[in-house]
Amino acid sequence: MGRIVRITCVWNLTDEAVLAGFGVGDVDAANELIRRFQRRVYGVAITITRDARLAEDVAQEAFVRAWRHAETFDPRRGSVASWLSVITRNLAIDAMRAQPRSELVDPDDLDWLSPPAQDANPADVAVRAGDSEWLRGALDDVPDEQRRAVVLAGILGFTAEEVAERERIPVGTAKSRIRLAMDKLRRAHAATEAAR
Repeated sequence: MGRIVRITCVWNLTDEAVLAGFGVGDVDAANELIRRFQRRVYGVAITITRDARLAEDVAQEAFVRAWRHAETFDPRRGSVASWLSVITRNLAIDAMRAQPRSELVDPDDLDWLSPPAQDANPADVAVRAGDSEWLRGALDDVPDEQRRAVVLAGILGFTAEEVAERERIPVGTAKSRIRLAMDKLRRAHAATEAAR
């Protein structure tokens, strides 16, 4: 009898199916998942960490975490791409928190919000550039103390207590600044969407 040859055409599978194969250890699925999402995962990591070596470590750990927790993915809650982005963002924030405070991003320096040049996909670069440009413009209209608080909390993932410690203000004041800035950003976003 002849041998049955298993031909895997993972490039034709949905992201969800590739993730499922990745979760059970299918090598072809693993390679395909990484091929599809490595730029996005690295892009999220480099945007937050601003350090190529740290971003590579975060990206690698994001795929390990995805492999370990693939069975928890729920397509009703979002796409594989957004699930991986959230995993990467959380790992990058944890990595930044582990850095000495002197090496952390200065919330006054908004140049780091620019999209990473390493991303070879022009569509992704354009989307991120537009998002970054909008966010930088919207943050320019927020008072300095509120802008610093919302960058620390909303982008870098600091807790209100950590914002208070870094800014040397009471926790209640930090919470108020974050809330006020978020309200202003929400209104600015709604106005932008209404104008489209």
